Amino acid sequence: MPTNFLIVEDHPLFADALQLAIRSFMKSVRFTHAGTLSAGKNAIRQNDDFDLVLLDLRLPDTHGFEGLLELRRLSPKLPMVVISALSDPSVVKTAMVCGAAGFISKCAPTDAVLQGIHDVLAGDVTLPDGCLLPRNSFATGELTTLTSRLNSLTRRQFVILQLLCQGLVNEQIARELHIQKSTVKAHITGVLRKLGVCSRTHAAAELSKLYLSPVRTLYASKGAVRSRTAAQRASSNGQTFSTHPAAQVP
Repeated sequence: MPTNFLIVEDHPLFADALQLAIRSFMKSVRFTHAGTLSAGKNAIRQNDDFDLVLLDLRLPDTHGFEGLLELRRLSPKLPMVVISALSDPSVVKTAMVCGAAGFISKCAPTDAVLQGIHDVLAGDVTLPDGCLLPRNSFATGELTTLTSRLNSLTRRQFVILQLLCQGLVNEQIARELHIQKSTVKAHITGVLRKLGVCSRTHAAAELSKLYLSPVRTLYASKGAVRSRTAAQRASSNGQTFSTHPAAQVP
């Protein structure tokens, strides 16, 4: 049977390049490309035989690690690899704590990208050079606890928490989801209880930890990230995977 990939990536050129690279070392493969998180979620709902998800952190309808958490909620046993131009150790650590099966840098040589995919399909973990699996520490333990609490939310509770983070009040949330305002209040009560916080402001602050730091900080200096990416490519002796200029995106 073919190995079935879901690529959740909003840049078609990069997605096409990724597919070509994978086809070069795997004989029987099948790809589904989703340009948004919503499309990726629909693909998982409609297809239960994916072998691996390759997920970009930056998508039109989400950013940070919310997308990873949502896909993990839909299919907890499906291995998911984050593939991103951001390979800062703090980003890699957070992705792994949120349930990623691995992390691949878009700036890595093609051979390293393919080896990483092979390792995850074989049941191993892949990480960028120099990155280690998260160890037990106060910061890691706090992040693990937060992720566990977020995973305890129902799908509707998680959606409402996201809307809270956008600054919507109960009436607006009710209109957005086509439910009663009393139902929104009941869900918010459940969210506060499961997150162990006492206010909607604190609940939004908890979720923001997964994308305000470190992802948003890094994206705020896109120029610096791109400059660093160019420097990494220039210093590499081998061919880098992202060979097309348009593919050099987070």
